[in-house]
Amino acid sequence: MAIPIVPVRVGDVVRLKKPHPCGANEWEVTKLGMDIGLKCRGCGRSVRLVRYDFDRRFRGYVQRSQSDAAAQDSPSSAEGAEDGSTRLS
Repeated sequence: MAIPIVPVRVGDVVRLKKPHPCGANEWEVTKLGMDIGLKCRGCGRSVRLVRYDFDRRFRGYVQRSQSDAAAQDSPSSAEGAEDGSTRLS
């Protein structure tokens, strides 16, 4: 069975399957790529998980990053301006 890739952004706060030994279960995403950089919201410890392990352990979002909310509010670049020109971002 294939594990779906979780759409996360830098700045998201996520919950994983098991809590950190300090007792906190909230992690802030600090790096994206083949591995995911996470920072414990309880003690500040930084760890990296391979993308596959992160996707298996992911249990939900606690808080989405502000850049994600701003991207949803702005019109997509595919729609273009009123004059028909497309915007390059």
